[in-house]
Amino acid sequence: MDQNKNTPYANLDPALILDAIESVGYQCTGSLFALNSFENRVYQIGIEDSAPLIVKFYRPHRWSNETIQEEHTFSAELAEHEIPVVAPLAIANGETLHHFKDFRFAVFARLGGRALELDNLENLEWMGRFIGRLHAVGACKSFKHRMQLNSQTYGHDSFKFLNDNLFIPAALKISFEEVVTSALIKVEEIFHHVGKINLIRLHGDCHSGNVLWNDAGPRIVDLDDCLTGPAIQDIWMLLSGDTDEQVTLKLNRILEGYEEFYDFNYREIYLIEALRTLRLLHYSAWLAKRWEDPAFPLNFPWFNTSAYWQELLEDLREQDMLLDKVLLKITLL
Repeated sequence: MDQNKNTPYANLDPALILDAIESVGYQCTGSLFALNSFENRVYQIGIEDSAPLIVKFYRPHRWSNETIQEEHTFSAELAEHEIPVVAPLAIANGETLHHFKDFRFAVFARLGGRALELDNLENLEWMGRFIGRLHAVGACKSFKHRMQLNSQTYGHDSFKFLNDNLFIPAALKISFEEVVTSALIKVEEIFHHVGKINLIRLHGDCHSGNVLWNDAGPRIVDLDDCLTGPAIQDIWMLLSGDTDEQVTLKLNRILEGYEEFYDFNYREIYLIEALRTLRLLHYSAWLAKRWEDPAFPLNFPWFNTSAYWQELLEDLREQDMLLDKVLLKITLL
């Protein structure tokens, strides 16, 4: 199979999808429904005499088999500790990672839920308990193959890709280099001043879109970006508000629940703006790396426009100033 890195799913047609599912022992009804996913391809598949299943085809050329298996192992550990997670099903001789015609895929039970309400303080405290339990398990072992979140992987490497591949407009290149260089120096200074922190296994992309909520509470999905990093990474993306007071109130409620199950190092709060800065660069590089995948220009038409790069530059300048304020606070402690 000719599998182009830029269009890796060109050969993933319905017949291949259904054949892949039947290759691991299921009988398909022929029903196939594509679900919202850009990095991977995810489908709901009808199964004879049973509930539908969810199948995820991993993006070729992104992760090694060992890296995917670490994701699956982490999911299984969480499930074993009764932490609600949508873990891949162990089928076909107990395996969770399957191969079919150069594609790798995993099968999941179909589970429903509604969106997490980020303005509901009781729900946020519940999320805190949930993340605390997840981190208590995550701290027990270490990843060997997954990425570590730091200024190099999320910051320098991301900017290098954008710069080397000529995504940043020539008229803004010097300004981008100046602000990114300044911001990343400050990010590293903040990490230095925060001091020693526990780097643990994390979900890595713990925003509301990756949480299914029901009467039993939260269930986490999509550990595709699990990595090693500081605990606050799985918390700060749940914070929102028009004022610092609103954000602080929500953070306090999350941590109130969190500390019922795992100790939190409060110095990590000073990492939030540093992590936000790194995410801006990482997210832009992610879009850029996928730009020749036809699904991305279709679903992200605002990316790689003059307006996008100008807005990103202004966001980074704002972050650079916020990092100054964080450094001032932390050096006065």
